[in-house]
Amino acid sequence: MSAQLTVTRSGEAQQVPVGTTAGDLFTEQRDVVVARVNGELRDLSHELAEGDVVEGVPVSDPDGLAVLRHSTAHVMAQAVQQHFPGTKLGIGPPIKDGFYFDFDVERPFTPEDLKTLEKTMQRIVKEGQRFVRREVGDDEARAEMADEPYKLELIGLKSSAGEAADGAEAEVGEGGLTIYDNLRRDGSVAFRDLCRGPHVPSTRLSGNGFALLRSAAAYWRGSEKNPQLQRIYGTAWPSKDELKAYQERLAEAERRDHRRLGVELDLFSFPDEIGSGLVVFHPKGGVVKREMEDYVRRRHIEEGFSYVGTPHISKGGLFETSGHLPYYEDTMFPGMALENSKYYLKAMNCPMHNLIFRSRGRSYRELPLRFFEFGSVYRYEKSGVVHGLTRVRGLTQDDSHSYVTPEQAPGEIRHLLDFVTGLLSDFGLDDYYLELSTRGDSDKFIGSDEEWAKATAVLQEVAEGTGLELVPDPGGAAFYGPKISVQARDAIGRTWQMSTIQYDFNQPARFELEYTAADGTKQQPVMIHSAKFGSLERFFGVLTEHYAGAFPPWLAPVQVVGIPVADAHVEHLQQVAAELRRRGIRVEVDDADDRMPKKIRTWTKQKVPFLLIAGAEDVENGAVSFRYRDGSQENGVAVADAVEKIVDAVARRVQV
Repeated sequence: MSAQLTVTRSGEAQQVPVGTTAGDLFTEQRDVVVARVNGELRDLSHELAEGDVVEGVPVSDPDGLAVLRHSTAHVMAQAVQQHFPGTKLGIGPPIKDGFYFDFDVERPFTPEDLKTLEKTMQRIVKEGQRFVRREVGDDEARAEMADEPYKLELIGLKSSAGEAADGAEAEVGEGGLTIYDNLRRDGSVAFRDLCRGPHVPSTRLSGNGFALLRSAAAYWRGSEKNPQLQRIYGTAWPSKDELKAYQERLAEAERRDHRRLGVELDLFSFPDEIGSGLVVFHPKGGVVKREMEDYVRRRHIEEGFSYVGTPHISKGGLFETSGHLPYYEDTMFPGMALENSKYYLKAMNCPMHNLIFRSRGRSYRELPLRFFEFGSVYRYEKSGVVHGLTRVRGLTQDDSHSYVTPEQAPGEIRHLLDFVTGLLSDFGLDDYYLELSTRGDSDKFIGSDEEWAKATAVLQEVAEGTGLELVPDPGGAAFYGPKISVQARDAIGRTWQMSTIQYDFNQPARFELEYTAADGTKQQPVMIHSAKFGSLERFFGVLTEHYAGAFPPWLAPVQVVGIPVADAHVEHLQQVAAELRRRGIRVEVDDADDRMPKKIRTWTKQKVPFLLIAGAEDVENGAVSFRYRDGSQENGVAVADAVEKIVDAVARRVQV
């Protein structure tokens, strides 16, 4: 009888022969592509040991899907080296919805190259090459990767630092070095790479569910000081149907891209003369921005906030006191030497609000004390991450800070969460969940363990009390305290981080903020940061994509356009427009020489909510005909009723 060992599968112990692999336990579960052994992901070829706890990970699981994508990245890299001999390999990790791989190649890839590579990848998939893992020492790894300079660099960094280099976790990770060989049926090596794995057993599992999306330039290990490589992005899914569904989502996202709509609808632009990541709003975009500002200003005042204003620039010492400068100087615009001091464009508003609090003595009777402003801040984002309105270098925050007693903190956080969720719903974003960002192991966090634990417990208790889904985000906190962020899903299911609420016990101490308590003692307040939009620019971009540019009437730059059937009907529509303007509606009358059908097409493309058409019968009856954005029409509506219908839709913030 062969030697046995005991392993636990699905909570039940069982005896298996020595030499049993993880895959042997799941031969009847064809969707299992990798195993979790004692909590760690392992290849299905991994031999089990006494006492191992084993769980099969299907390709539908996020971990299983990530492994499939990483394996497909290796298939792509093999195809690249076949077609472009001499290409050197960078890194190729899985990412959200896909993967990428970086290459040092003689010329940039073209769209035609990607099509050719896809065909070669299909051949590699059909060959059914096996992914085989080998543990190697540093010297052996160097010998086998002698022709791959970027891999040699990673090996050197691993050897000297004892940990993975930034961005290279998929290559070397923690522990010893490993190499994966792609073996053909005859046992010959088709491809080899330094990689920590795990991988799917065979290239066949990549099936037909992959596609190469685009290529771009990327600096090695993300540093502008390093060589520029060529990156290919791809996606991989368990089936062709899932791939097709994803491609349809991509196509819809492209149709909704706020950068394209910003041009088509004449909302905003990014002039080269001003600089990357710095937006200018055109008149129509200015209308949407003003409506957003008017709304959130009014709502802050209703919620007990006092409006304040602070400058765009400050001496650097202010940001040293707050603790920001040591952590964020690299993402702040360079300091300017003026009058024997170094000034910075502000990247955050909170230090200046602290100075307002500290400007005179405060009593417990004033708390909660709430400050709010439209604070313009500037952050030197790398050009590679600047993206339309959603990642800019100059942004305006609807920034607020509440100063409260420790006992008031839970109530204030509940108050802010109600404010935030109500705001999102008013703007049509009513599908959201909460994320709790807490302290990680990094040395970037300041404050004691006890303070962090207390702050985190308060946020968690309040968040759980809302009944909303709460997702943990370990290590995602700001350096001064934990935070709750509201993650909103848009019309096509994408998730965006919107509003944030942060519990800060550090800055009040650093600025020596205090209030006089009921017993006459001096006490330190808790500071709660909150941004409802996050930034106006980002929120504007998200709204544009959520509505595909068809803003609800209350936000639409032009709410109504009057279209006469003939010149004789212009005066009638001008009278209707005058009444609408008197009621606060943004309205135009198109009296150009174009024919009526062309005018309708023009304004429909501009996504105007209401088109009012008038012909001879409408003039005679004191009426108009409604044409809505979906092409439907309502004829012969009395002018007074039409005005009330429009005013009501704007007032109730309905979508039409």
